[in-house]
Amino acid sequence: MTLALAAYLAGVLTILSPCIVPVLPFVLARADRPFLTGTLPLLAGLGAAFVAAAGLAAVGGGWVARLGTAGRVLALCLLAAFAVSLLSPRASSWLHRPLVRLGEILSRPSTGPGRAAGPVGLLGSLCLGAATGLLWTPCAGPILGLALTGAALNGAGWQTMALLTAYASGAATALAGAAWLGGALVARLRPHLGFGEWLRRAAGAALIAVLAAVALGADSDLLARYSAASTTAAEDALLTALRIDPARADPTDGPHRSEWPVEGSLPSLAGATHWLNGAPQTTEGLRGRVVLVHVWTYSCINCIRTLPYLRAWAERYREQGLSVIGIHAPEFAFEHDIGNVAAAIRRFALPYPVAVDNEFRLWRGLRNSYWPALYVVDTQGRIRHHQFGEGGYARSEAAIQALLAESAGGRAPDEGTTRTRAAGVEAAPDLAHLGSSETYLGSDKAANFASPERMSSGPRTYTPGRPGLNEWSLAGAWAVEPEYAHLAAPGGSVTYRFRARDLHLVVGPGPDGQPVGFDVSLDGEPPGEDHGADVGADGAGVVPATRLYQLVRQSGPVRERTFAIRFHRPGVRVYAFTFG
Repeated sequence: MTLALAAYLAGVLTILSPCIVPVLPFVLARADRPFLTGTLPLLAGLGAAFVAAAGLAAVGGGWVARLGTAGRVLALCLLAAFAVSLLSPRASSWLHRPLVRLGEILSRPSTGPGRAAGPVGLLGSLCLGAATGLLWTPCAGPILGLALTGAALNGAGWQTMALLTAYASGAATALAGAAWLGGALVARLRPHLGFGEWLRRAAGAALIAVLAAVALGADSDLLARYSAASTTAAEDALLTALRIDPARADPTDGPHRSEWPVEGSLPSLAGATHWLNGAPQTTEGLRGRVVLVHVWTYSCINCIRTLPYLRAWAERYREQGLSVIGIHAPEFAFEHDIGNVAAAIRRFALPYPVAVDNEFRLWRGLRNSYWPALYVVDTQGRIRHHQFGEGGYARSEAAIQALLAESAGGRAPDEGTTRTRAAGVEAAPDLAHLGSSETYLGSDKAANFASPERMSSGPRTYTPGRPGLNEWSLAGAWAVEPEYAHLAAPGGSVTYRFRARDLHLVVGPGPDGQPVGFDVSLDGEPPGEDHGADVGADGAGVVPATRLYQLVRQSGPVRERTFAIRFHRPGVRVYAFTFG
């Protein structure tokens, strides 16, 4: 209920964000119609189309993407017919083509002198709203992103549809207010200026301009540049006030329970697609031992920084009855690859078995929503403590010790916290100076893009521009795909203006798997003493596999810097920046 309320309020906030720009003209074009028979059906159609499209997109496959593309083209044609009919009724009657005739029907008032409201007007408003909804690509702010992530990970269900409906209802409420204000303004001005036909034509011209921008992708460019700048802060404040956390937890102490109450049961582990680094585990086989479950994904910096504690606890408490298991639930497509996961397990020297949860069955069994997550399970298979996100290590270890003592009849195990050794990418973040946050480079989640050119899925040449703080840009020939930006020619680079001690980049070679060399610079110079664990002081490095690379660790006072990485060969794929 709390998240539904947050989703509704986030929908209301869209009226202040750029993502409302393609929608607002179509709503205002109907502002002179009666609300119940004109505006309300339009908003209902818009909301229904958005919920259906967003719900399918969150859980569907490639066929859904193709269906969405076809629906978008159909919507563009339908709305273009409506715009042409507004611009020139004479042209509408002269052309007599099906789409234009349909546009004429859509633009026909449902009521008029001596005519009662009829089905044609209602149907026209509903169709127009549905077509507008298919074009609406909302700003993926924290709240909508949380709802869509939950849908993708946990599968379709009434909860997902309820959240999307709440979001769409909030946006419809804001648009209804805009339509009411627009209708009141038109009603006030019409008797004095006699500009009805002029207003109709101006609306048609404005709609054609909007449709042209949408068809050419200018709306996506607008959202990529500015979507995070307007309402995200308000949504973050709302999430904080309602104590709702995003799917990937921040590097701070997450929620935990007082004492050690029973929180549920460890679900069956039979849903794992593979087991690596040890024999397959079963819930029944783990009975009689305290179990520590770690949900992670190998390119997640928050997950990586928990691994020193997992290794230390597994070694210290093994003989006292502790079993540690990992559950690897992938975020990116490359993390589904068993070879990649196995290589990560070796690189991090994990001494315990890891379940590969590519189908998220174990994730759903735990009702989990976080990377990383820790669950401490007693000898009877009951979950007694959890920790979401980094931090809370002392309390998690206290829970392990308490349950081990409980299983030993009250005999306390070793007391005190375990000392860990964490270096390089595994070292704890410098939260006091952390001024930059995770940034995705794929078109699905891209924000704060600063190159002058419009972001495009096909190869095009970009120039770096002048990124401000927490903005990024491309230079060279790149193709921006949904999950990553793909370098199409040698010599391309990525620039990011950041403020943090550490900068990491999730990056991998192309489909041929050949290592790709690169050079890193800070403020135009080699990094020197500020180089990260995966690059030399001269800025030179190599990408042999797809994973997270630490490229900057500022050795002196943390300050705002401009980072750039230039790749020597094409094919490289860059996914996300993270900081610490």
